[in-house]
Amino acid sequence: MAALNLRQKHTECIIRMLNLNQAVGSATGTANEEVYKILIYDRFCQDILSPLIHVKDLRKHGITLYFLLDKDRNPVHDVPAVYFLRPTPSNVQRVISDASRALYDSFHLNFSSSIPRPLLEDLATGTISSDSIQRISKVHDQYLEFVTLEDNLFSLANKNCYVQLNDPSAGDKEIEEIIEKIVGGLFCVLATLAVVPIIRCPRGGPAEMVASLLDQRLRDHLLAKNNLFTEGGNFTSSFQRPILCLFDRNFELSVAIQHDFRYKPLVHDVLGLRLNRLNVKGEKGGMKSFELDRSDPFWTANGSLEFPEVAVEIETQLNKYKKDVEEVNRRTGGDEAEFSGTDLIGNTKHLMNAVNSLPELTERKQVIDKHTNIATALLGEIKERSLDSFAKKESDMMVRGGIDRAELVGVLKGKGTKIDKLRFAIMYLISTETIPPSEIEVVETALRESEVDTSAFQYVKKIKALNVSLASASSASRSNIVDWAEKLYGQSIGAVTAGMKNLLSNDHQLALTRTVDALMEGKPNPEIDSYLIFDPRAPKSTAGQSHMKGPFKEAIVFMVGGGNYVEYGSLQELVHRQQPAKHVIYGTTEILSGDEFVEQLALLGQKMGLGNSVNNNTGPSK
Repeated sequence: MAALNLRQKHTECIIRMLNLNQAVGSATGTANEEVYKILIYDRFCQDILSPLIHVKDLRKHGITLYFLLDKDRNPVHDVPAVYFLRPTPSNVQRVISDASRALYDSFHLNFSSSIPRPLLEDLATGTISSDSIQRISKVHDQYLEFVTLEDNLFSLANKNCYVQLNDPSAGDKEIEEIIEKIVGGLFCVLATLAVVPIIRCPRGGPAEMVASLLDQRLRDHLLAKNNLFTEGGNFTSSFQRPILCLFDRNFELSVAIQHDFRYKPLVHDVLGLRLNRLNVKGEKGGMKSFELDRSDPFWTANGSLEFPEVAVEIETQLNKYKKDVEEVNRRTGGDEAEFSGTDLIGNTKHLMNAVNSLPELTERKQVIDKHTNIATALLGEIKERSLDSFAKKESDMMVRGGIDRAELVGVLKGKGTKIDKLRFAIMYLISTETIPPSEIEVVETALRESEVDTSAFQYVKKIKALNVSLASASSASRSNIVDWAEKLYGQSIGAVTAGMKNLLSNDHQLALTRTVDALMEGKPNPEIDSYLIFDPRAPKSTAGQSHMKGPFKEAIVFMVGGGNYVEYGSLQELVHRQQPAKHVIYGTTEILSGDEFVEQLALLGQKMGLGNSVNNNTGPSK
């Protein structure tokens, strides 16, 4: 197991908190099983808990009831309450009110990040004046203010960060507050992992602001005797420390906008995966809710495959399941002749094996049914919106650096939602070096005819004109998607995709992945030679010296301004390709689908007074 498993470390911290911050016995996995407790959380902390701890886990750790902080609650006597909250003035006031009403026997307060001194004083004053301070057992700073979705994937859940950082009207103070918030979240992640990394980032922009402030925050913290990083002693020698690579979303804008045809990005972008949960229309019309996390072997194994391959895999698994069921039936059925007394022991053994394999078979069937449901829902959307065509043409544009005018207009007048077309038009802007004004005019007219709000398009056009470095043309993730969509309709997924080998070459690496690879290698490389180096453990004068340049086995990559499953998948592929194995954790201010990111671009366009504001609802325009 890799040393830096963020999900595991994050879960351990939460379990310790649920057990009143006592060490948890490794044998039982719980501290004191006799204590029944109540858990109170705010909405943000609910999102932190949701991907990591399920209801059955809460029961296991003695949590019998759990409530949102802002709901009306009745007193429950003789029971300790575990509070897990963000340190905000309104939350602190609510705790004071709960304590003064003696809702619970004792209060164990856990703040998701360090509670500022003034708030702590408010808490003390408020509980003293209501004569309830004796009910407050403990106050803990937990440093858990981030959402972990997978072993190597986290988000700070900072909404609209890209807009806030790029808003032309934002003052220095607002920008500083956002940078502070991001640094606070990253500090929590590093404290949870108990590592002090070497920090690298490009010069200028939000990434450098975050790096510089984080470096300062870590330095200040390391001066304290009892700092959060002392137990991570096994990482102190420089060659074993991880590297933290910070980037700003403008480093590679295209990835946040493009249509992708791999399973995880597609499920996220098209079906709205959130906090590892998904709602999909069932066959009978009602909505079905699914969890997609590490407990689902199919999701883990096939998340990075192109959709047609996933369909083939579902079919394969289904056939294998049917075969195994037949095998069990054959073994347990048997005819009269076989049951002569002599073979009784053998038959009993068969029966036992069959009975033992039933739970595993049932579980496999549930997973297959779940992914059949999801794939069917995806297929409907792909068909309705020609998503395969968007993905293929965007990919081609990135490789070729442009597209034929007739083809371009064909896409903009064809199937797809308004935002699909808008994303395609922006991808055209990004991928094509120089575009004559007449071409731009054609695109804008086509968008207006489809009643698309062009604010986001105008915004990207503007920053392109300002020569902001956009993604390099070589950052496309694929070329050559087979036009398999026509064959799809009216056939089973498996029948369509049977015989499809891997028709999609993934030779084109994202710029982000290339850069992270180079930073981990640590060899001289013109792409990264200008990157800044911060080492919070080194004296300021020696920061940036060569022994800090790698090679690194472990990296944390953080995207300021919104990340996505495409980048996450690309980085994980990089790791799996390399020998000896490396390890990369990917994090971002928030995980955004292409539609959500384009909405942020549109907001910026509107703030700059660009574009025609028509409502971009997501209904398909035929």
